[in-house]
Amino acid sequence: MPLLDRSRPLSAPVPAPTPSSGAGPRTVPAVWLALLATPLAASANSPVLILDDMARSFGVRTATATWLVTAFAWAVAVGTPLTAALLRRRGLRATLRLSAVLIVTGTAVVATAPWLPLAMTGRVAQALGGAGLVTVAMSLAGTVRRMGVISAGFGTLGAVGPLLGAALADTASWRVSLAVGTVALLALPVVARRADLPLPPQSTPFDGRGAALLVLLATALVLIPRHPFPAITASLSAAALLALHIRSRPTGFVPLSLLRTRTFVLSTLLACAFATSYFTLLFTVPQLLHDHTDWSTSTIGTGQLAALLAGSALSMALAVAATRLGHPRVLAVLLTTGTLAPLTALLTPWPPLLLLVATLAVFTTSAGQATLAVLAGRAVPTAQRPTAIGLFNLGYQLGGAFGPALAALIVLGA
Repeated sequence: MPLLDRSRPLSAPVPAPTPSSGAGPRTVPAVWLALLATPLAASANSPVLILDDMARSFGVRTATATWLVTAFAWAVAVGTPLTAALLRRRGLRATLRLSAVLIVTGTAVVATAPWLPLAMTGRVAQALGGAGLVTVAMSLAGTVRRMGVISAGFGTLGAVGPLLGAALADTASWRVSLAVGTVALLALPVVARRADLPLPPQSTPFDGRGAALLVLLATALVLIPRHPFPAITASLSAAALLALHIRSRPTGFVPLSLLRTRTFVLSTLLACAFATSYFTLLFTVPQLLHDHTDWSTSTIGTGQLAALLAGSALSMALAVAATRLGHPRVLAVLLTTGTLAPLTALLTPWPPLLLLVATLAVFTTSAGQATLAVLAGRAVPTAQRPTAIGLFNLGYQLGGAFGPALAALIVLGA
């Protein structure tokens, strides 16, 4: 299957079968889908500037407190395919209910936990619930324009997350900073009331072994930055076992037909590459500015925030123009900006130009997520779309794990 399908306009809605009652699916306004999904980005980034406060509260080193960030990233990565399976088998409202329970329970645990391991458990619950809401929102989006609202919101809230977390910690407590993801619950009544995601009933048993092997593989990949050699060994072993399992059960948790769908595979790999580049530059650009300019830390932070917000706004503009531009031009723009961002960071003789790098990076990953997620979902049968969205998001989240590790290598090597 070709990556570019010229037979459909880029923002044409994803077709879905009508329910037996004859009523077609209702459309949830994009702003509610964005509210449902994007607080996860702010929740993920809110601890960045308050790690010292959290470490002192638990009586541990700051480096140890970063496990709260790692645990959250891991749970989002593994939670996306798991909640996609729940969405496919149990439906939209069951997924929304479980996600809400996980977020509320996790937030309550984080708010009261006296020990770091217990707080990590709460963060994992928050992340699993947030991943479920993101999966629902992206499954309901259906068009590049509507997906663009979601991905632009991710970029915007991800950019303001650290400053928002610090402000809440200063005025209240760092525990309040880790509760920002609960804002997504405001969208639940509207989405549950107005949404329809008709899917055929699933009669096949749940593939627990396939799910466990995928979680093991994702866990090993996420741990590569902290424990490279054992994690790489575990990743290769898990990948081999998962490949053997998929051959023996081709319609299981990771359908073989998905892996044989060229559009899905290429879209997911590109999203992972864009995310890896973005998160690498997100952590590298401030350090490069610090090393090569006399700017203060606050000036660097303000400049990068403005650059990231500009990139998020541009990604939304591209999503709006996607219908007129069409598949080939949109992908050409993304590949061009995705290449220019790291090359500019590597070759520019003028350090302030690094702020443009941040703009290009967030533009590429936000617009790429919107465009490629629709392409990936459209390339597979309706019954497999939640699974495709879950695995696509897993690829994106792995980019978020790889990027900071690459940034550390670059900074240490500078």
